[in-house]
Amino acid sequence: MKIGVISFAHMHAYSYAKAFSQLDDVEITAVTDEDETRGKQAAENLHATFYSSYEELLKQDIDAVIITSENIHHCKHTVAAAKAKKHVLVEKPMATTIEDAEKMIQACKDNGVLLQVAYPVRFNTTIMQAKAEIDNGTIGEVLAINATNRGKNPGGWFVDKEKSGGGAVMDHTVHVVDVIRSLINSEVKEVYAEVDQLFHDKPIDDAGVLTMSFTNGVFATLDCSWSKNRNYPSGADVTLEIIGTEGILSVDAFKQYVQVSTVHYSEQNLGWGDSMNESLIRDFIQNISEGKDPATSGYDGLKAVEVILAAYESAEKVKTISIG
Repeated sequence: MKIGVISFAHMHAYSYAKAFSQLDDVEITAVTDEDETRGKQAAENLHATFYSSYEELLKQDIDAVIITSENIHHCKHTVAAAKAKKHVLVEKPMATTIEDAEKMIQACKDNGVLLQVAYPVRFNTTIMQAKAEIDNGTIGEVLAINATNRGKNPGGWFVDKEKSGGGAVMDHTVHVVDVIRSLINSEVKEVYAEVDQLFHDKPIDDAGVLTMSFTNGVFATLDCSWSKNRNYPSGADVTLEIIGTEGILSVDAFKQYVQVSTVHYSEQNLGWGDSMNESLIRDFIQNISEGKDPATSGYDGLKAVEVILAAYESAEKVKTISIG
């Protein structure tokens, strides 16, 4: 199977490329990037061919594309790929507007191609174990969830609202919303949010706290911030405290590492665990090969976008926003 990459603007492109390298009979053969220097370097590293435009790349003999461009470009790249009959794995957030997300879903449906949203946390072993415990009734009926997704400010286009669509709330709401929806099989009904700029100088939100109520009665809080300083040893966290009628389940999704601190360098995390990115990529390829619907579909991407936009509206209007 031949894969193309549309843009290396998002750092996750490199993680997905590494995951592809672990698979047999799958290779990245085509790369495009508006930043020609970055794109040519990536193509050289991957032993792929560089194309000067995504339109040219989509004319090539490839089966699927990874779209890891700036958030604002996800829609045009996905629609173009669908029309070229290429399957799509698109980086989160799926889109910056509900209208764009719906266009992407419809374009892929109309052209008979798979649309999968890159939510690798859904494939994290710890998260999957938590879901199994919840489904088995280990903690009884879930009542509430307290969650975090706190990371570093990525800088660059992430702090340019015209390209990103928003700051930390746009960047760090998606994973946890998707995970909670999966864990409790329910949709967000209402959102109340506090959003602010507290940690950095750029005029974009870097702190957010969301309170969400779900259609099944569960409520959840989420700290989705860029509150980690630049020297923090890991990029971000995903934690959940899941409170049930018969117990509490605590999850720290990324704590698969050994902490090291020496006289030569500050504290560092050395990973030993499995790779959720590799699990995501394997699932994407398997879905294409077997004609299966993805677990992290365009619909899942749309539902997270709804929550993000409701959070921004709630913070602006200082009121609870209903969804649906």
